[in-house]
Amino acid sequence: MLQSLLRSLVLLALALTAACTATTPADIEASGSVEQAVSRQTASSESRKRAKVHADLGMAYLQEGRYEVALDEARIALESESGYAPAHNLKALIYMALRKNELAEQSFQEALSQARGDPEINNDYGWFLCQTGRHRQALSHFRVAINNPLYQSPLKALTNAGLCALAAKDDKLAEEYLLRALRMDRAHAAAYYWLADIAYRGGRLADARQRLKDLHALASPNAQSAWLALRVERKLGDRDEEARFMGIMRRMFRDTEEYARMMRGEFE
Repeated sequence: MLQSLLRSLVLLALALTAACTATTPADIEASGSVEQAVSRQTASSESRKRAKVHADLGMAYLQEGRYEVALDEARIALESESGYAPAHNLKALIYMALRKNELAEQSFQEALSQARGDPEINNDYGWFLCQTGRHRQALSHFRVAINNPLYQSPLKALTNAGLCALAAKDDKLAEEYLLRALRMDRAHAAAYYWLADIAYRGGRLADARQRLKDLHALASPNAQSAWLALRVERKLGDRDEEARFMGIMRRMFRDTEEYARMMRGEFE
């Protein structure tokens, strides 16, 4: 279930072996330089302005799923300025979506060679590494993003780091990152769910129950959260609450794998 939920948070699941020439976050941190993401910087030349406009436009097309048009915009941006790191990063994200993994790796490395401390690029590359099974390497790139005080989206990197630590089966580290994310945004639904999941698997049932109550105060149960709540209440011995969540599963989530597991009695 964990991997399927992680895949739902990105464009596509990927598979790629580690590249031996990867930029190391230790080198980034050792440099001592902290800069604003290049994509956020004011363009200082006409060529940089053209590159930024086309890279930004390409990112919008990428988010719409218009990959070929997005790739054209990335190419135009790089024709304007061949070393514009966000355009290389854009190409990498497009290739991720197209499952062209070697090309994605190459583009990420080119982006990092131009702006190795860029927090946005490190966050994106970290997620690519996590999705391709290189969890520890990914976490070091997330740290580069998280530790940059000029990064405008630290919540994204904290959440990604937490999910990647979960994928690496490091619940303790995942909980640390997700708690930091929750302190930054008390309405962070995903953090509540995963913290409840960690607490449940760790036998901290009261904690799991409270996290789910907090989650369901923000949003209606979905199949995953209702199924987890049902199992929490079942272990706590609260038959009324267990029955309530069973009713929710029957009414709302009959077509889900969670409902099928409930009907098979697979509560663990």
